[in-house]
Amino acid sequence: MKTLPKLAAFSLALLSASTFAAAGITYKSPYCGCCKEWVKHMEDNGFEMTAEDHVNMNPIKQKFGIKPQLASCHTTVIDGYVFEGHIPASDVKNFLAEKPKLAGLAVPGMPMGSPGMEYGDQKDAYNVIGFSKNGMTMVFNSHN
Repeated sequence: MKTLPKLAAFSLALLSASTFAAAGITYKSPYCGCCKEWVKHMEDNGFEMTAEDHVNMNPIKQKFGIKPQLASCHTTVIDGYVFEGHIPASDVKNFLAEKPKLAGLAVPGMPMGSPGMEYGDQKDAYNVIGFSKNGMTMVFNSHN
């Protein structure tokens, strides 16, 4: 077996360290096209995603503590955190890097122009909400 020259090995180590990789599972309806588009958005941004179809999402939402005011069409779990709805991958990456003492993030509803909900140049302003297990919420990021 050949060994890499020191410079090549160092370059390979830097490349590996700078590559973003996180795996997640998305629970979604089999009938929802925007959920598929959001999963693709996440994959295009370096996430390894698995999608699991559920006809009734209510038990999933309850299991992961998603309150009705935070609900959207799909629920994702990455590294033990819950991500509800059409959250931009950049916000998920920032959240995972910060590792705040929150349960996760949510984009309530399905705002036009959010990842997976693109429709021409129509865009709604929306907030990405951080939430705790005890029900506390805060604005994590705003998108205009």
